[in-house]
Amino acid sequence: MTLQSLVIQLGAASESTIPTTLGRAIHAQVMQWLSLGDAQIATAVHDSQESPLSLSGLIGYRRKQGIQLGDDFVVRISLLDSNLIQPLLQGIESSHNKSIYLGKCPFVIRSIYSLPGTHPLVDSSDYTILANTSVSSDITLQFLSPTSFKQNQNIQPFPLPDLVFNSLLRRWNRFAPAELQFPQVEWQGLVSAFELKTHALKMEAGAEIGTVGWIKYRFPNPEEARIATILANFAVFSGVGRKTAMGMGQVKIKN
Repeated sequence: MTLQSLVIQLGAASESTIPTTLGRAIHAQVMQWLSLGDAQIATAVHDSQESPLSLSGLIGYRRKQGIQLGDDFVVRISLLDSNLIQPLLQGIESSHNKSIYLGKCPFVIRSIYSLPGTHPLVDSSDYTILANTSVSSDITLQFLSPTSFKQNQNIQPFPLPDLVFNSLLRRWNRFAPAELQFPQVEWQGLVSAFELKTHALKMEAGAEIGTVGWIKYRFPNPEEARIATILANFAVFSGVGRKTAMGMGQVKIKN
């Protein structure tokens, strides 16, 4: 029942220019680590229609002239299924003394942070704890990486309440214990304030347009507010919307 966000600290192993977006490369590396730890679990993750993990992009200072030897970066990996934690850590440990390549750029693993308090981006919880979160009728989410949604076979970058919380509800119901799952909700929540802009994220298939910034939602209905509060706290682990395993849809709750 555990939810886990861990951080991998990487050091640049050469001077080079790295691509703006490394979402696919990071995803491939994480899947390789999982496969090294347990090939059967990695195959199940690959075949899953609802990804049990969300990934950040490469986080760190980008020099205009390119990275220099020794530059520090981190990647945040969030797991929605406790069965993934052990094989992932085993796979990372087996690569600890080897260079890994992201976008043809070599890196070495410097540290693995998995315990809360060891790094600001590390966190852990479980579905029961989240299900008993203190309720708030006002929820502000900050979108840290471009976020978008499927809407009637089109791509919608604006984080409308039903798109955000239906995305989270679907993912929650896929991984939470049966007794904690929610029925479908006809969301009546409102957008009360926002400061958003669109941002293009370059992918192999072309640019993905998504929203970054913050948005405040209000839920006048107490039961909707309860479910939305739980899902907002879950979003910190799961991400929101499309391609969360490629670095999109990374969020945090903004106080």
